[in-house]
Amino acid sequence: MERMKKHILSVAGNLLAILTSLIVMIPMIVVVLTSFKSSGEANNMSLTLPKKWMFENYAIVIEQGKLISSFLNGLIYATFSVLIIILVVSAAAFVISRNFKGINKFIYYFIIAGIAMPINNVALMKVMQALHLVNQRYGIILLYAAINIPLSLFLCYGFISTIPREIDEAAVIDGCTPTRLFTRIILPLLKPIISTLFVLNFMAVWNDFTMPLYYLNNSKKWPMTLAVYNFFGAFENSWNLVSADIVLTLLPVLLIFILGQKYIVGGVSAGAVKG
Repeated sequence: MERMKKHILSVAGNLLAILTSLIVMIPMIVVVLTSFKSSGEANNMSLTLPKKWMFENYAIVIEQGKLISSFLNGLIYATFSVLIIILVVSAAAFVISRNFKGINKFIYYFIIAGIAMPINNVALMKVMQALHLVNQRYGIILLYAAINIPLSLFLCYGFISTIPREIDEAAVIDGCTPTRLFTRIILPLLKPIISTLFVLNFMAVWNDFTMPLYYLNNSKKWPMTLAVYNFFGAFENSWNLVSADIVLTLLPVLLIFILGQKYIVGGVSAGAVKG
């Protein structure tokens, strides 16, 4: 009887999970179907199949939406900001974890406090203007790096803290300098957390909408997330082209997530052990 009860609860839990997943997927299914509809059909935004599959919608979006240049912009912002994050965070986490006291301890808690602090765009705009970073590609790259460093440092510090100090001592005895110790010994051991940070931060930067909207005034510098404005205006809303743009924007980050999901689970769980 007890076994039957557990089996029923298990089946019910699985059915609930499947139902919840389907509910969550409905908006995405609607977007995909709408991307193949004509302009008139797309206004309904329903789950009905298109009367005629308009594959040319994607060609129109790529050409009129300037998606090639938008894709390159988004790729530049995501790649370079992530590289800065990984370089800064891995080095900082190593130094702090090996000497967690005094000023290092204060710096660590000061930085990770940014995880909970909201972004004040008014003050941030003043800072960006004072540093001449508004409407600059390198400005948005540095901004993304600064925003995502707190959580990345928290995860990386927790991971490095699990690496035994005996490895450092053995390397120093063999004649390693601090720089050589980090680059030759510690950095290769950080592959799991570096992979995790790359995937998580790349997705976060790629999917971001507000920062380019506020701090990039030139549409030629916009990433793919803002290309939707080419088909959404005050006088005409081409929902079929908007949906096609959304699907094309999702594909790169979806591919990155599929390829890197195993690193996300392993790296986050390892990085959350200490901190």
